[in-house]
Amino acid sequence: MKEEKLQSKQALVDEIKEKIQGAQSIVLVNYRGLSVEEVTELRSKYREANVDYKVYKNTMMRRAFQDLGIDGLDEILKGPSAIAFGMEDPASAAKISAEFAEDHEALEVKAGFVDGKVLSVEEVDALAKLPSKEVLIAQVLGGLNAPIQGLANVMNGTLSGFARVLAQIAEKKENEAA
Repeated sequence: MKEEKLQSKQALVDEIKEKIQGAQSIVLVNYRGLSVEEVTELRSKYREANVDYKVYKNTMMRRAFQDLGIDGLDEILKGPSAIAFGMEDPASAAKISAEFAEDHEALEVKAGFVDGKVLSVEEVDALAKLPSKEVLIAQVLGGLNAPIQGLANVMNGTLSGFARVLAQIAEKKENEAA
């Protein structure tokens, strides 16, 4: 009986470790005070953004983080804690958590984790304010396109100026011949 309980706990820790390793980012929140409807709404928003939201026992999460060599979360993993795993976009879990916390005082962002680094609440908020991946790509491509566009405009201006000069010379020759 004791052995089965130990194995089930280890399986849960392994599940958490697998999710941590597969996630682009992680956000830890305190959900105490949210109504069932609010939690359902939050889960729905997470699901739409491919963010996995789970409530695990703090001891299981603590063990998983320790097994992966991630320190700095022991003080944070006290009281009610839920974990949001951003599976695709590193900012999605932070964005949804921060936006939901603005509208619902009961939700408290506790910490985050991205690229092997534990994030403070302020850093999670900064991550939440970043533009989406698509917007960042568009901005980079726009920045790369600007010099090319400028060169094309200069070349076009030079060619049209050259054509005007030739037209004026041809007109002057016609006038002199007449």
